[in-house]
Amino acid sequence: MSYYETVTQALSELAKRGYTHNFNLSGSYLSATGHEANLSPDDFDIDEVHRFEGDTDPGDEMVVYAISSGPRGIKGVLVNAYGPYADQASDALMAKLREKH
Repeated sequence: MSYYETVTQALSELAKRGYTHNFNLSGSYLSATGHEANLSPDDFDIDEVHRFEGDTDPGDEMVVYAISSGPRGIKGVLVNAYGPYADQASDALMAKLREKH
């Protein structure tokens, strides 16, 4: 797995490797921007997790997930804050996201 200095660098390099969709947390599933796919926790794998810590502002603490769904042929990223700034999702979805970090 690669190490990235910034979120921007991680997103750029992951896009070069085919992670081109943007995922959003939508309650109990991930939705893919520009793709009519709603992925439940059983529908995707987390290939990589990159965590970034804010040096001065806790609001800058982010996690970048590289996600793939073999059956759907979709690869993309989910960018989410962690700690008190994290987006809310179902317990099952959050458990899946926590598996790798």
